[in-house]
Amino acid sequence: MFANLAEKLQNTLRRLRGKGKLSEKDVNLALREIRLALLEADVNFKVVKDFVEKIREKAVGEEVRRSLTPGQQVVKIVHEELTALMGREQSKINLAGSPPVIMLVGLQGSGKTTSAVKLAVHLSRSGRKPLLAAADTYRPGAAEQLKVLSESAGLPCYSNEGAPPAQICKEAVRLAGREDYAPVILDTAGRLHIDDAMMDELKKIKAQLKPAELLLVTDAMTGQDAVNAAASFHEALGLTGVVLTKLDGDSRGGAALSVRAVTGCPIKFAGVGEKIDALEPFHPERMASRILGMGDLLTLIEKAEAGFDEQKARKLEQKLRRQEFTLDDFREQLQQFRQIGSMEEIMAMLPAAQVPKELRRMKIDEKQFQRIDAVITSMTPTERRDPSIINRSRRQRIAGGSGTTVQDVNRLLAQFGQMQKMFKQMGSLEKKGFKGMGKKRGGFPFS
Repeated sequence: MFANLAEKLQNTLRRLRGKGKLSEKDVNLALREIRLALLEADVNFKVVKDFVEKIREKAVGEEVRRSLTPGQQVVKIVHEELTALMGREQSKINLAGSPPVIMLVGLQGSGKTTSAVKLAVHLSRSGRKPLLAAADTYRPGAAEQLKVLSESAGLPCYSNEGAPPAQICKEAVRLAGREDYAPVILDTAGRLHIDDAMMDELKKIKAQLKPAELLLVTDAMTGQDAVNAAASFHEALGLTGVVLTKLDGDSRGGAALSVRAVTGCPIKFAGVGEKIDALEPFHPERMASRILGMGDLLTLIEKAEAGFDEQKARKLEQKLRRQEFTLDDFREQLQQFRQIGSMEEIMAMLPAAQVPKELRRMKIDEKQFQRIDAVITSMTPTERRDPSIINRSRRQRIAGGSGTTVQDVNRLLAQFGQMQKMFKQMGSLEKKGFKGMGKKRGGFPFS
């Protein structure tokens, strides 16, 4: 996410942090580097010009010159302006109406159908009962794709093959009223380019249903094309917000940094992966922190809490106390950890100063997690409970069954053995703590 832009901005600001006193020349040189980094990231030229001038006005002011840490002050200014550029505060989704209607629009190939399902999944997690409506009658297989994705997420989907889009939308809203679904998410048709017929159809649906939200779904990887599409849709329809897809890809970030300034429409959500739960509410301040290497611990905590099961955590604690931690428990913990995101995503949410440079640049093989899962799955329940019985012939059988090598099996068993040894040491420390210090510290070290 914004890898190249983030690295260039962080390097520029790191040089400023190291200076005890800043001259106007230092500020101008830093601003030149910031300007080039933003232009290379495909940020709108006028947006870049205004952004740099706002920083210049504040960075050469009296407050910075008198500061004991002028470099830090400039970093603070850049962070504030970057946050303002993307909208200052999170723009929450509007769910007014009975039932509330959310209308998704966009060009073909922008990820509209998958975003509709991702949005429905996101809303269902907060106790809502969304209904998806397949209103794209032009793209072959569009309705079927929405139905398949909806079924995989356990969500209802309405379609009516052969009916015009406006009729499908009206029928979906009536069904939602009868069955108590809310909100209704309309997946409307896209085109390869904006045309009058497309806009007329969307205007008709909007006029009939008066949606609480009219969201443009646009591909962050298309840079300024995404911003131009947003401007055209907003002029014709009056958008209430934007959903940026593929923000986890190798995008230069121009769309995310330009769309609010050019259209005035807030970014409401960001697609950060292919899975149906890979949609995040867009927080301008958190995104600015990520870009500047300050981390995003709030989002990391929220992701961890979403995957946290208190009952399972208590059972695990009891197993650790009794030193009964098995390979099944290990696999379960690994799966919970992976729900938070990939290692690269997790490291991107940690402050850059706290992650060694070598680790940040290291490409982590996510397939290693799949190999571990395959190895454990290929074991018998008895072997998973007591790995000490796994001899040479068993290792060969497990390797063959999991499509891995004996070396992979040996590596996993060695790592698991080290973990068990560590838990035993923790248990013995707990007992010694009780004997030597009474109840001063009490309890398991990690409880």
